[in-house]
Amino acid sequence: MDVMSNVSVPLDVEAAIAHLMNFLSVEGVTGQEANIAAAVSEALKKVGVPASAIRFDDANKRIPLPTQTGNLIVDLPGTKPGPRLLFSTHLDTVPLCAGAKPRREGERIVSDGTTALGGDARTGVALLVVLAETLIKHKLPHPPITLLFTVREESGLHGARELNPADLGGAVMCVNVDGQLASELITGAVGQENWEVEIKGRASHAGVAPEKGISATLVGAIGLSEAHNAGWFGKVVKSDGRGTSNVGIFGGKGGSVAAGDATNVVTDYAFIRGEARSPELSFASQIVDGYEAAFAKAKAAVKDHEGDTAEVSFKRQAAYPPFELGKDTPVVRRAKKALGMLGIEPNLLFSNGGLDANWLDKHGVPTITIGAGQAEIHTIKEYVRLDEYEKGCRLGILMATLED
Repeated sequence: MDVMSNVSVPLDVEAAIAHLMNFLSVEGVTGQEANIAAAVSEALKKVGVPASAIRFDDANKRIPLPTQTGNLIVDLPGTKPGPRLLFSTHLDTVPLCAGAKPRREGERIVSDGTTALGGDARTGVALLVVLAETLIKHKLPHPPITLLFTVREESGLHGARELNPADLGGAVMCVNVDGQLASELITGAVGQENWEVEIKGRASHAGVAPEKGISATLVGAIGLSEAHNAGWFGKVVKSDGRGTSNVGIFGGKGGSVAAGDATNVVTDYAFIRGEARSPELSFASQIVDGYEAAFAKAKAAVKDHEGDTAEVSFKRQAAYPPFELGKDTPVVRRAKKALGMLGIEPNLLFSNGGLDANWLDKHGVPTITIGAGQAEIHTIKEYVRLDEYEKGCRLGILMATLED
């Protein structure tokens, strides 16, 4: 790998890979993180972290979805004075990773082709354990460090959102591990607002008396068409902002696959759910305003023979805030310095997807996200690049031990 010869980072590469293989083999889809949390806790104790330093918060009690455990938090005392550093990643994987069977193929780790692998973000989980092991084994000087393993990142960044900032011990900066290339430093990300609309029409026989019905599917279709015609669907570029939007669910009761279940009945119910993203949360809200206005127009456009319209209920909720770190933010400078020592040219990126970093930054801890080899995530073609995993581990160790 492209590491400068004058930089000595004591990393046991095969041990690091063994940790990764171990964690990839432990199931822990989003909301069901108890087993992987237990595996991480056991691994940390084996590398010398005292059990008293390992704890769980109660974020799962505040998460509005069933969640087996809270966030896993580990406090490593400093061996030298300095502000506390935070290293974070997420424990959960997407459901497609259930039953993953990792195997090594040369310089990659792959699945058996029937599931995703879970490199997102088990590479981060392994890296944080490798960091603790390396600091302890080689007695490397470092300031106080907190390790954070969040839950339910994949289903809405819930663990990071419901985190109590006081549990972070006053950390002044954070390195979040949840990316592909070590050279890619994610310094900002969009915010997101979610919306949903429930349309209650009126059923009638579609052949005998269609005029007596109010088609919920037609209201929904017109609403989406209105949003599209007004420029609020897909890539959104307006004079006062930019963003994206999407419709993910158009279904029946509970968001089921079908809105209605017979062609000879005017559909009386439809449920639609979507999202809007933007670097400015106010513009994401403006996109959602556009959808709300579109469905109001659709409601007025569809009437039965007596002039009645559907009942249209539109709801919205902010999902996560956007953030963007300046190039001179201390954590950005620290990452760039560490990459320079490794002979790697940094590439600063702004993400169009949400990260735990969005909420950690909101909690008052400026957070940069680094990569450690995950690739083709959320697909059965997912794999881990071991050269990038090694670079990520070295980068993490350097960021923990750099002189200020």
